[in-house]
Amino acid sequence: MTTAVLFDNVSRHFGAVRAVDGVNLEIAEGEFFAMLGPSGSGKTTCLRLMAGFEQPTGGHIEIFGETAEGVPPYRRSVNTVFQDYALFPHLSILDNVAYGLMVKGVGREERRKAAEDALAMVKLPGYGTRRPGQLSGGQRQRVALARALVNKPKVLLLDEPLGALDLKLREQMQEELKSLQKSLGITFVFVTHDQGEALSMADRIAVFNDGRIQQLGSPEDVYKQPKTRFVADFVGSSNVLPQKLCQRLGLKAPFASLRPEAIVLAQPVDGALSLSGTVSAHSFLGAVNRVVVDVDGARVAVASPAALAVPALGSPVTISFAANELHPMEDA
Repeated sequence: MTTAVLFDNVSRHFGAVRAVDGVNLEIAEGEFFAMLGPSGSGKTTCLRLMAGFEQPTGGHIEIFGETAEGVPPYRRSVNTVFQDYALFPHLSILDNVAYGLMVKGVGREERRKAAEDALAMVKLPGYGTRRPGQLSGGQRQRVALARALVNKPKVLLLDEPLGALDLKLREQMQEELKSLQKSLGITFVFVTHDQGEALSMADRIAVFNDGRIQQLGSPEDVYKQPKTRFVADFVGSSNVLPQKLCQRLGLKAPFASLRPEAIVLAQPVDGALSLSGTVSAHSFLGAVNRVVVDVDGARVAVASPAALAVPALGSPVTISFAANELHPMEDA
């Protein structure tokens, strides 16, 4: 399989700050790859290193086998879609999309045809004569996407492009982006702090923290088998069981991850593990009730179906779960 982007021990320092600290990464051609992490974790700096907006302090970067260090952005086979879209308000939508081709010296008719095709690709045919101010947020996002795609990049870099959209539109655009990526077959590298976006769209996820990759794998692996406390806490809402509870359950690990949806408020069936505690809080979340159980000072959250009765605050309960739902973790 062809490698689209390669990071070999890449670092980027800003004075004493190690924004990226020895990252090793290999992204395959045609992959939808997500870089997930909180603000300041290094994910956006990695994207800027791919785009050429930043240069590495150390290490080596390749894009489709070609050395990227020192190569300016306009000479790389990548394009970037930014969170603020960066559209020119005084230009028509068609001219916004065709702008990159105009800079490259492509003829007027050729770039106009290419821009119209790109708008049709993102489901905006016939919008070319409008201005950005006449479009909704979702439509402007599509224009920014068309402007990047019209240059036929080998790698499309997306810097939190859905961050400004409301929840319903964001979910719709997640589906459209994934569908578009599959139909085009080009490599998408998507930066986000939203774990729901990463889980729903990516083929693989790199979870960043403090300039390093904490875990790299498929969405299912990262969610169900977090390797560190940070990944368990950041990707989904996991319970991190302390060592004393791990020992009680027969684990030698210092910590273990247990997802709330894997727990039931009931006496254990054969083969299941159980813990006893008291209800310390509960809240209604629509499809589920979130019930917090105090187990020897540790707070364990349970996602209980909304149709089931919620135990009263302070009442004793038993929580149970399958043994394979417990995942030992390193101490991060």
